[in-house]
Amino acid sequence: MIVCAGKSEQFDFAYPIGIGLIESAVNLTRICELGKPDHIVFVGTAGSYGEKEIFDIVESRVAANVEQSFFEGKSYSPIDNVISSVEEVSRETIVNSSNYITTNKEIWEHYRAQNIHIENMEFFAVMKVAQMFGIPVAGIFIVTNYCDENAHEDFKKNHAEAMNRLSAYVKARAETK
Repeated sequence: MIVCAGKSEQFDFAYPIGIGLIESAVNLTRICELGKPDHIVFVGTAGSYGEKEIFDIVESRVAANVEQSFFEGKSYSPIDNVISSVEEVSRETIVNSSNYITTNKEIWEHYRAQNIHIENMEFFAVMKVAQMFGIPVAGIFIVTNYCDENAHEDFKKNHAEAMNRLSAYVKARAETK
């Protein structure tokens, strides 16, 4: 099953599950309860912490839920905040998720030091739901912006082209399987 956030990020081959951690977790849980899929692939856009370039396509099976305040020593979390697919995973790029978009370039080095190179608002929730149901899961992302003060403007500027490229990539990949 292929899923996406929805609204401005919809694809003719994917089920929209909602934007952010909460909507996506609730709606994907409902879908899984109605009929457990064999696998889940999430497709969407991402911001880069500097290493990945605009329009790079990144595949991952590892997600994190790390807030900037953690690196500043202003918070902690009792949850397991880095999770992997039930499949065997090598050292892949970790996708960070939060309901907030990072706009502070100075924090990038802290994320990259943890092998976290991109952020997407939904992926951690998708991974957590898949983990709870024992479903293999992966994500395919296209970088639309850097996580800096221009994040929102760059996202809007690059969004249409990114959606076209991501759609073509996913469809071509599906044809080879």
